[in-house]
Amino acid sequence: MMDFDVLFIGSGQAAWNGAIPMSQAGLKVGVIEQDRFGGVCSNYGCNAKIILDRPVELQRQVQQLVGRGFNEVPALNWADMMAHKHEIIDSQSYNNENKLVKNNVTTIHGTATIVDQRTVTVGADTYTTDKLVIATGQHSHRLDIPGSEFLHDSSDFLDLATMPKHISFLGGGFVALEFATIANALGAQVDIIVRGTQVLKGFYQPYVKQLVADLSARGVRFFYNQTIAGVTQDADGLVIMSEKDLNMRTDYVVDATGRVATVAGFGLETIGVTTNQHGIVVDEYMQTNVPGVYATGDVVGKRQPKITPVAAYESQYLAKLLTGQTSAPIDYPVIPTTVFTSPRLAQVGVSPAEMTPENGYYQQKFTHVTDWYHQVGNQTSGELTLVFNAEHRLIGVVDLSDDAPDTINALAPYIELGLTAEQVERLIYIFPSVAHRAVTRL
Repeated sequence: MMDFDVLFIGSGQAAWNGAIPMSQAGLKVGVIEQDRFGGVCSNYGCNAKIILDRPVELQRQVQQLVGRGFNEVPALNWADMMAHKHEIIDSQSYNNENKLVKNNVTTIHGTATIVDQRTVTVGADTYTTDKLVIATGQHSHRLDIPGSEFLHDSSDFLDLATMPKHISFLGGGFVALEFATIANALGAQVDIIVRGTQVLKGFYQPYVKQLVADLSARGVRFFYNQTIAGVTQDADGLVIMSEKDLNMRTDYVVDATGRVATVAGFGLETIGVTTNQHGIVVDEYMQTNVPGVYATGDVVGKRQPKITPVAAYESQYLAKLLTGQTSAPIDYPVIPTTVFTSPRLAQVGVSPAEMTPENGYYQQKFTHVTDWYHQVGNQTSGELTLVFNAEHRLIGVVDLSDDAPDTINALAPYIELGLTAEQVERLIYIFPSVAHRAVTRL
């Protein structure tokens, strides 16, 4: 008899969202974690980021209302913000593990080593399982350059005791833009240094350019077409050197050049699990090429965005599959994404950039955020674009505004359910609200 019906390696969203319902359905489930229970999002990423961002978001809203209810803009205090972050985050690992234990999931502390597709060791202990699920997520990419020891990652930034006077971000993705927004609001000189000609490549570029213009107006500096050659340190701080003409002094450097799937160091190669540059290769049932071995979450090499809700969705699907509640392949819904800058940028479905004759006939509706709802908050920048198909069903949205995530959340069901104009007319929302504002744009 096996020790477990299902054994997870990793304890983040890709694990516990499936482990708990599996256990509730009567399976013997174990979760192995070598670090803090709950994974990166709970302990080192999303949650910590949004706690630190919240005061920045509020400050931005107050700035827009000076002279319209506020006399001055409150100053931000990084020490207080960090203390508040620790107040919430430091208990997350215990709470996450306790949540598993309360649902009869066995928690195992330590580093897993795969012996074969049914056997895993953790230290001197050996565990057998009928099904093995890899949920090891991703870790920060680190540039292989001289002086890489002077580079910091996202976890380091989210645990800074004091905000550096001058901070530089290498890369132009989520981490760089979101953290740059926070550091800039705290008064730091901020640089964003990218290898190519764009930032936030996965987002609608006309709106990205507006976001860059807003950050630039606030003092953030953008340097494009720069390949970093190395980082040195002297008595005055750090120096970033590129293969071109960049020779910049700074106090702190964050390597935000991306994240890579955690596929090494625990024995995947021992059982021959296939991986590619994006992570573990799985089929439409989340199973690897090795029978009985599955993978969920950010470690999976897939085209879907590697974000927390997708990891949770995959884990919940696997729970249904392995408890006999479904035999169908996984069917992903439309997936919204956002970057938590100020203003926010969010999107879902077909991008306006995809509106080409080759992709079919689409209609597009565009509006500034100077409508009544945004005038209430005196939002001074932002735009919304809706994409419709030939039947005038909504198929895509992109929004740049303080309320962009709420706008996208309100409209994503319209895309997923394929609502007709007549069905939309049947829906009444609270007024005033972000959802009402979004739907009236249809």
